[in-house]
Amino acid sequence: MTRPQSERPQYPVNLIVDGRPCLVVGGGAVACRKVDALLACGAAVTVVAPAVDVDLAARPVAVERRPYRRGEVAGYRLVVCATGDPEVARAVYEDAETAGVWVNAADDPDHCSFTLPSVARRGDLQVAVSTGGKSPALAAWLRRRIEAHLGAEYEVLLRLLSDARTTMQREGRSTESANWLSALDSNMLDLIRAGDIGKARERLEACLSSS
Repeated sequence: MTRPQSERPQYPVNLIVDGRPCLVVGGGAVACRKVDALLACGAAVTVVAPAVDVDLAARPVAVERRPYRRGEVAGYRLVVCATGDPEVARAVYEDAETAGVWVNAADDPDHCSFTLPSVARRGDLQVAVSTGGKSPALAAWLRRRIEAHLGAEYEVLLRLLSDARTTMQREGRSTESANWLSALDSNMLDLIRAGDIGKARERLEACLSSS
C-alpha cells in the first residue's frame, strides 16, 4: 500500500526559480506570503483566483481573476496552491503529478510533492527548519530561535569564506581537502564582531594554508 505523502521521507533542496514561471493558485493572505517568497527569489509569478486581495494584486505579478482551470499547471515550473479548498488542492496536485511539475499545497501535505521549510536568512546565508509539513508552527518557532543568534557577523563570515574558496579555485587548489572547520572553530567570529575583519581574514588564510 502506498504511504500518504505526509509520511514519505523528504529530500531537502534549494531551488533556483529566478526568471522561471511559477503559478500561485489563491488570492488571499496566505497566497500573498507565498508570492512574496517567490518574488524574493526572482520568480515570474502568475496568480490565479476568483478574488485577489488588493495587497496581492499590487505585487509585480500577472493576475488572472478566475477559477483554476484543469491542466494549466503544465505551463509552469513550480506551483503553490493556497486556496484553503481541498477540492482545488486535489485538482492542482493531480494535474501537477501528471505534468511532472512540483507542487505545494498550503496546510495540506497530502497534496504536496514538496513542502516549504521555515527559513532564517542573513544575506546569502539560509538556515531552513522543516517538519515535513507536520507542524509549521514548530518550524517557525525554531526558526525564530535560530534567527536570534544569527547576527550580521555571519554575513561577513560567509563573504570571507566565499572569497577564500574562489581564490583557491582560481589557483587550482582543492577546496574539498582544505581545513575549513579549523578556521570556523578558531576565533574568526569574535574578530569579526570586534570589527577586525583583516585579522579574521589572516586567521582564515593561516588555517587554510596549513591544511
